[in-house]
Amino acid sequence: MRQAGRSLPEYRRLRGDGDILDAIAKPELAAELTLQPVRRYGVDAAILFSDIVVPLAAIGVGVEIVTGRGPVIDRPFRKYEDLRRLRPLEPEADLAYVLETIRMVVGELNVPLIGFAGAPFTLASYLVEGGPSRTFARTKALMHGEPELWHQVVDRLADIALATLRAQVKAGASAIQLFDSWAGALSPSDYETFALPASRKVLEGMGDLGVPRIHFGVGTGELLALMSEAGADVVGVDWRVPLDVARRRIGAGKAVQGNLDPAVCLAPAGVVIEEATKVLQDAGGEPGHIFNLGHGVLPETDPGVLAQVVETVHNWRPGTPSGEVAG
Repeated sequence: MRQAGRSLPEYRRLRGDGDILDAIAKPELAAELTLQPVRRYGVDAAILFSDIVVPLAAIGVGVEIVTGRGPVIDRPFRKYEDLRRLRPLEPEADLAYVLETIRMVVGELNVPLIGFAGAPFTLASYLVEGGPSRTFARTKALMHGEPELWHQVVDRLADIALATLRAQVKAGASAIQLFDSWAGALSPSDYETFALPASRKVLEGMGDLGVPRIHFGVGTGELLALMSEAGADVVGVDWRVPLDVARRRIGAGKAVQGNLDPAVCLAPAGVVIEEATKVLQDAGGEPGHIFNLGHGVLPETDPGVLAQVVETVHNWRPGTPSGEVAG
């Protein structure tokens, strides 16, 4: 997940208390924050230090990331006139600092870099609600009450996400991830009607670039079968669904990503290793598994425990008993 480094003391020293969007806009700083977890843990890929709302801020949508709350929109979307605020993204101009960060990181890495963007539904929910929501009441009211407007919003957001991801790959990213963080708020029927088509436009629009595509959402256990149809090569699964169950829902031919509960990482190291091993056992081997947390790293997580999780994953072989690692 993109929060890979935020539990590290070196991250906190470097980031300080400033605005995260300001940090992302400084390529040297963003590159260093991207590289820190790779140096510390020896993981198999780096995650770009950025945020899913960066493209929205770049095109002039007033957005602030409020500590403890998340993205807040200064003028929430309510009517057709608001569509004018979603102009086409011009990555080389609008996201020049992000692309420079990628080039700097790739120049230092010996592992792949994963770029990412926000899925249209999740970004639309921020625009309509004005910020994070528990009920997504305004979002659902707009979807059902003005479906034509809704589809125009998510279609424009799909174009923005696609332009973002293609530019990241051109700059050097080796894989991409589409974060539909709040898709789990939808019923399967609503997801299929109001979210899936726009996500499919993004993921299928990346197909000609030949890079792995990962699709992730939170609370999406009932949506996994539909998410598998969106065009990704890998479906991310949060901690609520065991990976063997998730594989059956996702169907053949897709790899899975996940899904250790981030909160479990606050338990004693022996417990965390045992739970990580269960994830590995549940995942099986085919047609692929990217071990990850089931959502972002909690800031209070002990980096030493995460280092032991990485060691466990790297040393694990099928048949290894729970709580042990292979020699």
